Amino acid sequence: MASRTLGTSTIHQLTRSSRSTTINSKCPQLLPRSRAFSSRTTRHSHLHRPWKQQSVVLFAAAATVALIYSTSPFTQVSTEVPASEPPEIRIEKSKKKKGVSKEENRDLISSQHLQVKKSWENPGVYIWGSNTAQVAAPDSTDAYVKTPRRLAYFDDVLLRDLKLDRNFGAAILENGDLVQWGKAFSEDIAQPTVTLKGKDLKQIAISRDRVIGLSKNGTVYSIPASKSDQEIGHKPSESSWIPFLSSTSSTSYRNLEPQNLARGESVTSISGGLEHVLLLTNKGRVFSAASGTENFPSRGQLGVPGVTWLTRPQGPYDMCHELTTLRGFKIKQIATGDFHSLALDEEGRVFSFGDNSSGQLGFNYNSEAPYVDTPSLLPVNRLYQGTNQVPKVTSISAGGTNSFFSVDALRVAGPSEDPAEIRTLGRITADVWATGAGLRGSLGNGKWTHVQDAPTKIPSLSGLFEYDEVKRVTIPIRMAHISVGSTHVSAIMDNVTYLDANEKGTENDTNWGADVLWWGGNEYYQLGSGKRNNVATPQYIRPLDMAAEIEAGRREEHRFHATPKHAVKVKGRKVNMEQRIECGRHVTAVYSGV
Repeated sequence: MASRTLGTSTIHQLTRSSRSTTINSKCPQLLPRSRAFSSRTTRHSHLHRPWKQQSVVLFAAAATVALIYSTSPFTQVSTEVPASEPPEIRIEKSKKKKGVSKEENRDLISSQHLQVKKSWENPGVYIWGSNTAQVAAPDSTDAYVKTPRRLAYFDDVLLRDLKLDRNFGAAILENGDLVQWGKAFSEDIAQPTVTLKGKDLKQIAISRDRVIGLSKNGTVYSIPASKSDQEIGHKPSESSWIPFLSSTSSTSYRNLEPQNLARGESVTSISGGLEHVLLLTNKGRVFSAASGTENFPSRGQLGVPGVTWLTRPQGPYDMCHELTTLRGFKIKQIATGDFHSLALDEEGRVFSFGDNSSGQLGFNYNSEAPYVDTPSLLPVNRLYQGTNQVPKVTSISAGGTNSFFSVDALRVAGPSEDPAEIRTLGRITADVWATGAGLRGSLGNGKWTHVQDAPTKIPSLSGLFEYDEVKRVTIPIRMAHISVGSTHVSAIMDNVTYLDANEKGTENDTNWGADVLWWGGNEYYQLGSGKRNNVATPQYIRPLDMAAEIEAGRREEHRFHATPKHAVKVKGRKVNMEQRIECGRHVTAVYSGV
């Protein structure tokens, strides 16, 4: 790494063997590994024009005064303006060593290469944040875990999914079994424990007091978060692989069963809030159900007009309701916050419903009607009026009292424009928008806002481009995934990555992963920075394995990158794995997922 010192400011440039060039029109510092430019970089030169004009005038006046002063008979002492000192240039010494292997030199010269290597060699789970219920560190009584710490139980373990609450955690092992831990699970058992076996679960959602699990065959299970409730609750009969033989489950659970599914239709995805859960089928239909036992969801988050505890239809309290308003729209993605819901269809249209007390639905807040119980279309086109861009929402995310929308904006010709003269015609710009509460900085737009009821763009995550040197084209940088906790957020960027370094290449041929940014509430150290201040603008954190960084001679000048999905050998077997991020309720985790 080389640095140039100019006065009191230092400009750092991270170097690596890279196959991409990143272009950030808002915050070049977010991606210092590359050359940054923007179609709007000229705005900086405009800021200096008045200064230049004034400088010309001042210079002319000074020259006139100097001429008069030097020719005056009263002047016998001449003055000379000292030359400004050139900026000091400091170049870091090469980290390469003689007599070591290519791989060892790669570890020394590239933090990203070392991080990718460690993620493959030592898969597992890093957790940090609130530890009052011993979720982040089951073997510790510390109230907080300030920086990423490995949870020993998951060393060399691959997970299908993981969800975190401040009071309990739940994960799906590679074989589909459910694991739970935390004081809300058991006051006596500190370590993660397998609870529901043999269901081949692939995805989970959590409410205040239950875990909702989805199996690969589309069966949905509702399991108590508490171990004691699992033991004393109703345990259903289960069929055996032996014909005409059944047995009783060792764990109490309930089935959530959507009615009137078509032939071949099954649940493929779930998402849950504190009191409700959404179920998405492979036919694009959406169902909702109560997911907790403390309170019935009555803030409109079920998407069924008028339904409350008193007006609910006859049947189980957690019966599934089809969102008939969405019939005719093939939904491809669902997302939920604490008390609100989102649905995205194949055409890029977003429907939101539920609690809107913080503006999280993207509609104007109405104190007399803080809830919207009917899925309502979000007017995304209004965000791009007058821009000659046609937007299409590509993904949605939600959590707490916030919602996020990733948008592809296509440049088209305006009514008075000649398409032949538009150099950017057809270019797609990827933007990220946020709504909801922003008092803790969770909007990511650099502002602290109580209620944001109209989508606001996140500048440092929008309008980003990079040059793909393999394809030789400039491409937009989208968000690969956004995880939203109760007050904090993390985004994995879909930047160009490289994972094919091998012994046939040079020692400069290094791997690198995806950029990861964090922002929002940090009162429980859930951002992983080691500090406690809330953050309103996306930022980086240090690498997870700092011991390996220090061993390689590095400390805090590098940042964490997530390893994308790749086929690697783990303990002698080949698997497709990646690093995933989960922001929960005041707790955060990075885990090795399959």
